[in-house]
Amino acid sequence: MPLPKPAPRKPKGNSSPAWIVTFADLATLLLTFFILLLSFAELDAAKYRMMAQSMAVAFGSSNVLADGVGGSPLTMIESDTVSLPEPTEAETPELIDERSPSGAPTQVPAGIIEMASRLIQELEPQVRSEALTVSYDTEQVVIRFSEEATFRSGEAAIKPETVPIIDRVVDVLAACSGDVLVAGYTDDRPIVSSRYRSNWDLSAARAVSVVHELVLNRKLPAERVTAAGRAETHPLAPNDSALNRARNRRVEISVRDPQCDAFDPEPEPPVEILP
Repeated sequence: MPLPKPAPRKPKGNSSPAWIVTFADLATLLLTFFILLLSFAELDAAKYRMMAQSMAVAFGSSNVLADGVGGSPLTMIESDTVSLPEPTEAETPELIDERSPSGAPTQVPAGIIEMASRLIQELEPQVRSEALTVSYDTEQVVIRFSEEATFRSGEAAIKPETVPIIDRVVDVLAACSGDVLVAGYTDDRPIVSSRYRSNWDLSAARAVSVVHELVLNRKLPAERVTAAGRAETHPLAPNDSALNRARNRRVEISVRDPQCDAFDPEPEPPVEILP
C-alpha cells in the first residue's frame, strides 16, 4: 500500500516575494556604479567660481570668499578674491579690506566696479584661460596680460591672435573715462639681444606696441594714454623660479578713476501693424 503524500507547506504570511532579492542586488549595483562615476569626475574650478559668483549676485551677498573656495575673476589687487553684488544707484558698494587694522569698510567707487564687470563680461574666455586677469582697488582697474599670451620671447611685436582681444578692451575703455597707463615689465634676467640694450628697452617697446593698438582705430583718444617701461621693477613674485619669472613678465593696462556711460541697447525696429 503506497504511503500518503505529505501536504504542501503553506508560505508564511511575512515572507518576501522572490523578485525582491534580484531588485535589491540591482539597486546596489547601480548605486556602486554612480559612486564610481562621481569618484572619477573632475571639478572645473573656473566654472565653479563663476557659478558661485552668479549665486552670490542673485542672493545679494557681499561676503569675502577665500581663495580657492569661490568668488569671481574680479580680484582685489594683490589681495584675496572678493565677490561683490552689482552696484545700484541706491547704495555704494563696500569692500572689506582685511589688511586694515581698524577693520573699517573701504568704499569702492561704483565706476571702478562697473568697468571691471564690463571687462570680465567682455573677456570671459581669456580670463578663464588665465591669458589675462582683471583686478581693481579703490583707485583703478588693471588689465594684466601675460607675456606668453601676448608676445614671443625677447620680442615686442604683439601676437596676431591677441589683437582682437585688445580691440575688445578698447570698446570698453572708449565707453568710460579715466587716464590709461600701459606699463611693460620683465624679469630680472639680463636680455641678450642686438635690438634692445636692456630690459628697460624691451619693456618700453612692449608698452608702446600695446598703446599703438589702443589708439589705432581712434576710438580711444591718444591724449588719454601713456606708455611706460618698468623692466624688472615691481615684481609680482620673487624671481627665484621659472614660474615666478614668467608671472613677472607682463603688460598692464591701468585705468584710473573710471566713470562709465550707461549701457544703451540698440532700439528695436518699429513693428508695423496692418489694419
